[in-house]
Amino acid sequence: MKKQTILVVDDEPRLVRLVREILTAVGFDVLSAKNGKDAAEILAVEEPDLVLLDIMLPGDMDGYDVCKRVREFSAVPIIMLTAKTKEVDMLHGFDVGADDYLTKPFRAKELIARVRAVLRRSKLPGKQALLTADLTCGDLVISFARRTVNVQGREVPLTPTEFSLLQQLALNANRVMLHQDLLTEVWGSQYLDDVDYLRVYVRHLRRKIEENPSEPQLILTSPGVGYMLSCPEST
Repeated sequence: MKKQTILVVDDEPRLVRLVREILTAVGFDVLSAKNGKDAAEILAVEEPDLVLLDIMLPGDMDGYDVCKRVREFSAVPIIMLTAKTKEVDMLHGFDVGADDYLTKPFRAKELIARVRAVLRRSKLPGKQALLTADLTCGDLVISFARRTVNVQGREVPLTPTEFSLLQQLALNANRVMLHQDLLTEVWGSQYLDDVDYLRVYVRHLRRKIEENPSEPQLILTSPGVGYMLSCPEST
């Protein structure tokens, strides 16, 4: 069985060596790049299964620029490596197509768990394989088979993680899903208590699919409990 390949994009040699040791020890192949230009070239040729992408890179392209460039030709899962933990930085990463964040410094177990969780979300079909019909919620149309989302007839690009979150809400349409259930289903049990993380993702997803994200009509909040996708037309 072919090993999955991880591309590490970071200009800190010690961090790259550490990540390489951690990931190769659990069965991954690891490639590396020191800057955005090299990363884009390697991505186009090698087609890795996942990218660990540092935000602060030398040269004309930072991590956000690289992520945006990659999304022009690839849907490869991307985990941003960052020392920044502000919500605005996370939202900016989601805007350009990142799937997840990992804050430096991180533990080996945390790195492995995040990598495996993102790979699982991007590769496994999940419950949507059982569904053949599209789900319509007003102007929102979700195709589970094609993994596409359309709003008012326009396709909205979602990352694998964003689609997985919307998918879980859609599979439980008109029912409130608990914070813990969403976190476990989409991210894994290690994210069980990361409610703030979920809130950031929901806020970003609303910006993509809601007509007025500040007054959502699709993804509704049950304060202190969870979220619900409101689909009066769903069957």
